[in-house]
Amino acid sequence: MALRSLIVALALSAASALVPASRPSAARSAVVVREGPLDAVGDALESFAAPPSDASLPSGSFGAVITGGAAGVGYAYADEFLARGHQVMICDIKDPASAVSALKAKHGPDAKIFGAVCDVSDTASVRAFAKQSQEKLGTVHYWVNNAALNGGRKPFLEVSDEAIEAVVKVNMFGVLICTKVAMELMFDQAGVTGHVFNTVGSGVRGGGTPGYVTYGAAKRGLPQMTDSLVAELEGKTQGYSWPPSSTPGAVNVHTLSPGMVFTDLLLKDSTPELRKFPFGVLAATPEEVARDLVPKMLATTGTGTFVEYLTRPRTLLKFFNRFVKQEKSDIIDDDGNVIKKDGVAYNEDGVRALY
Repeated sequence: MALRSLIVALALSAASALVPASRPSAARSAVVVREGPLDAVGDALESFAAPPSDASLPSGSFGAVITGGAAGVGYAYADEFLARGHQVMICDIKDPASAVSALKAKHGPDAKIFGAVCDVSDTASVRAFAKQSQEKLGTVHYWVNNAALNGGRKPFLEVSDEAIEAVVKVNMFGVLICTKVAMELMFDQAGVTGHVFNTVGSGVRGGGTPGYVTYGAAKRGLPQMTDSLVAELEGKTQGYSWPPSSTPGAVNVHTLSPGMVFTDLLLKDSTPELRKFPFGVLAATPEEVARDLVPKMLATTGTGTFVEYLTRPRTLLKFFNRFVKQEKSDIIDDDGNVIKKDGVAYNEDGVRALY
């Protein structure tokens, strides 16, 4: 009861702090306000957790590149970009042909979805993929560094040397080289401002990541990398002039935080306790995250934006729905097991197949 009262108080405080003096901007999706006091709190949180409305997004068809796009949230990003009429190039360490076929089956044979094999930890592979992306899309407006590897949930001394190397090469070196190549590509696109989004994960806010020491350490470095690039792009590096004013195009870099997503990366080696909390309260499906983050990426201007799914309003909303309104997860049951629905395929870790 004390927890319920605390969450209500926090939600009311947050909702009142977020409500502007005038009516909410049309830039956010409309909500239906109901009469009960708890419903009013939920509606306010839902309104401020909502992504930008379609009417507020830039018009036109854009080219989006997504690494690690054959599964999980990367596949969901591709699906959402296509649903909005954009062109997409995905890559994966495995052949993404089946993912491309599934997206064409959903969006039509003329859907502008392309795929290629790419090892993001290999420079030559990344450069070849970037060249293919430009050939297929013509112009690359958005580059999403989504590919990741966590190496499994184990005590640090039980992680093999090879696994440590692989996790660092994918999550740190891979993002570095992909960002460098994407920036080079975008600077050469006359009259175009490109956006690079670097995906962060556990440990990004400074907490420890027991069981994922290497993954957390690699991900923790990405905001620093992005902040450094932002400073360089703003001309704040003493001793030399950069970026050059003569480049045909422009580039902005940002941080992307999908939060906890029901994918292999999250559920593999997880325990019932972790699945009950925090996963069962805060985690979301790949589709939910993509529906929220793709419009946020499209709406991003300037440089150095932190684009996240689990914003303060959304986090409060999830706690409010679970502990105040007593709404249960439709993904995780009370015992911490994945709820498997009839007619849906799942892998051995309980991850739902997206296609």
